[in-house]
Amino acid sequence: MNYHIVLNKAFGTHVIFQHKTITIHGGEVNTILGPSGCGKTTLLRILMGFEDSDGSDISSVSGLRLSAVFQEDRLCENLSAVRNIRLVCQDKRRILSSLGAVGLSDFLNLPVREFSGGMKRRVALVRALLAEYDLLLLDEPFKGLDAATKEQVISFTKTMVERKTVLLVTHDPTEATMMASDSIITLP
Repeated sequence: MNYHIVLNKAFGTHVIFQHKTITIHGGEVNTILGPSGCGKTTLLRILMGFEDSDGSDISSVSGLRLSAVFQEDRLCENLSAVRNIRLVCQDKRRILSSLGAVGLSDFLNLPVREFSGGMKRRVALVRALLAEYDLLLLDEPFKGLDAATKEQVISFTKTMVERKTVLLVTHDPTEATMMASDSIITLP
């Protein structure tokens, strides 16, 4: 199933979207590409209900279960990586396997406040991937990762989202290519 949305959003006199139509193709990785400030994160915030729009039609995605990686990691800093993910998934074997796949096997029980930015990013991504969802929203999910780690994490992510509906936001066309995006939407 495809989801058609029409966006309208302005901040004062600064128009972000004016009757911008976007189609999210079901069961595919859809990528939104564009430079900083073009409205990529605003689009996700509207879809999640965190930002009011100016008469947008997002009814096709209303009622869908959403999972997301935000620009900020939004982790519980005093909890371990495993306990952060257990907030959305109770399958401990799946959690341990997923954390191992992104290179965090040696850090399972440390509080995430002791993690580097890239390690926190991987925990946030695994948490979003293991949640139950109809639509996965990824806002710059690979930022802060070195090239080798990014390749490893993208490979794992591709496996996890096969035949699922994903909206990936990035300013990096290489990430869209690495994710084998089926549909690329360019904003300004």
